[in-house]
Amino acid sequence: MIAIIDYDSGNIRSVEKALDFLGEKSVLTRDEKEILNADKVILPGVGAFKDAMDHLEKYELCEVIKKAVALNKPILGICLGLQLLFEESEESPNVAGLGILKGKVKRIPDKDDMKIPHIGWNSLQIDTSGRLFKDLPSEPYVYFVHSYYLEAEDKNIVKAKTYYNCSIDASVESNNIFACQFHPEKSGKVGLKILKNFANL
Repeated sequence: MIAIIDYDSGNIRSVEKALDFLGEKSVLTRDEKEILNADKVILPGVGAFKDAMDHLEKYELCEVIKKAVALNKPILGICLGLQLLFEESEESPNVAGLGILKGKVKRIPDKDDMKIPHIGWNSLQIDTSGRLFKDLPSEPYVYFVHSYYLEAEDKNIVKAKTYYNCSIDASVESNNIFACQFHPEKSGKVGLKILKNFANL
């Protein structure tokens, strides 16, 4: 069973539908027991960093997520979910993230005529040691929707990068923690394979 953390963020249902398509059992929940009893946990998200942290705190989910990490459960952050796993974001100064991983979330710089937010398909430069990218081609295309990007402190955890006005750490892996800035649930067959790889961990 995969627990999808429900904290009133957007895009949660599309993650559930993708898992259903793959034949993976999942539950949308904010219940501590359900999350801690699940085999794996997904923290999805679309929206603003501060609002998301406020909702996680409102539902007392920050400590639950940290408990799940301590229990060594595989955890996957998606888009805003990736950003929340880190320490801070330029989108919301003085608002602390979960701080499970070290790094900063920065605004994509304005450049030429490339629009912000970054919406669309970009290729990834993947590290073949990344478990999410098992059996994928070397430069798979995935779907992004974001105005902010991760700059991880430890570059050894970065398993995929892309470029849009700057170099973007697009996916990370650290022990039982996985995260993607892009949306695997909206990335066609490549994205479904990434979700299946996570489910098979």
